[in-house]
Amino acid sequence: MSQRLILVAKVKSPHLGSTLREALPVFLDRGWTVTAEPGLEEAWDQAGLDPGRLDIDLNLGTSEAPADLCLVLGGDGTLLYAARRVGLRGTPILGINLGSLGFLTAHPVSGAHAAVEAFLTGTLVPDVRPMLEAELWRQGFLLARHTVLNDAVLAKGAMARIMDMRLRVGDQDAGPMKADGLIVATPTGSTAYALSAGGPIVHPSLEAFVIAPICPHTLTLRPSVVPSSRPITITLVDAEDAYLTLDGQVGHRVLPGDQVRLSQAEARITLLQRPGMDFFALLQQKLHWGDR
Repeated sequence: MSQRLILVAKVKSPHLGSTLREALPVFLDRGWTVTAEPGLEEAWDQAGLDPGRLDIDLNLGTSEAPADLCLVLGGDGTLLYAARRVGLRGTPILGINLGSLGFLTAHPVSGAHAAVEAFLTGTLVPDVRPMLEAELWRQGFLLARHTVLNDAVLAKGAMARIMDMRLRVGDQDAGPMKADGLIVATPTGSTAYALSAGGPIVHPSLEAFVIAPICPHTLTLRPSVVPSSRPITITLVDAEDAYLTLDGQVGHRVLPGDQVRLSQAEARITLLQRPGMDFFALLQQKLHWGDR
């Protein structure tokens, strides 16, 4: 049985066609089957690849056994999407960065062919990351459940007043909070929105969550780090216009009295990284630590 590749890409990237030309032939020459969502056909043709070798599937092969690899061509947003759609099923993810920052898609577009060759020769290093399970409850009923890689954000709309929330960590009451919102991030998500809100950078090997208020009403309300073994419950007491946003891509309206329940998910995802590209090397590269 041939090996299977799931291809997730940012179809609007001007670099997509040339990257496909660099990265895909090595898989096709080895007889891999390639599955992608609709919309990739034009870039596939631009790359000069055989259209008969591309399987278009809106469900990305979820009706079959997990694929051998998920190749992500895009930015971190593309990888977050792939993590939820493909990575949760146990398929390792190789991310090639077609954007600018690329914390998660750490392989540069200039090294796309080298990254693929490194995967096929078994020299990439697996980097296992914990995920966050988020549930939205209303009057005792579960409205939504999602598993995400970066964060869950409860925040107010653009014109709404400050939000009134209550926070529990495990079985302990962490008190009332008034702020524009609240971010709960995984270690992976600590370098995303939570970092912009003043949160700490957390090493991805730690079993922890970051809780970071957004523009708190009280200046002494600071970001904190809590064990991921303790579930977090946020109760919305009062707000005019509030939303729960997951990984910046999935959103739900939240009403007063609703609860957002957060816990560490059983599932984890595996990113494939370059040897020697440890977490601190990545921080130096992406955040320019040490530059003057």
